Amino acid sequence: MSITIKAHFNKQVRDSKKELVQFYVKGEDENSQALNNLVREIVEVSVNGLDSLTAHFIKKSQDAKKTVLDFVINGGASNKHSYEFYKLAGTDIELSIELSDVEPEEFEERQEKYREGLKGKINQDGTVDVDENQMTLDEVDGDPMAGVEEELPFEDDGSEGEGIHEDELPF
Repeated sequence: MSITIKAHFNKQVRDSKKELVQFYVKGEDENSQALNNLVREIVEVSVNGLDSLTAHFIKKSQDAKKTVLDFVINGGASNKHSYEFYKLAGTDIELSIELSDVEPEEFEERQEKYREGLKGKINQDGTVDVDENQMTLDEVDGDPMAGVEEELPFEDDGSEGEGIHEDELPF
């Protein structure tokens, strides 16, 4: 099952546990039965022809003024890919929603992997015993981000007032 609708890309929010995207549906697509059938399903979401993201269509809420669609994006999408979506936030777009082949259990498993952090045990005295094969802050020489490559979605050309600068990152 697949549907393409006109919508307004309201927002994209990312925290340590999930990434949420929200759309406002416009026009006659608000009452689409196909759209209602996709709620609470794992879907592939594509905006203006960009590569699709796997998402959980968590809810559709409707009031007298608008219809809101909320999706939780599968964690671990590349920063570049997420940024391509982010650039379209606040604009009118064509939203394609297609039922995914991903099982709900597999989606949840991917979400859990995305949320994984350091594993260990907290002792009574407040100290932590970290499981083997994990790097601790004590093992990092100075910079805790050493060895992590950060792919910035822009180039800072030094011009003022134009483009995106480090203090305006989307996340």
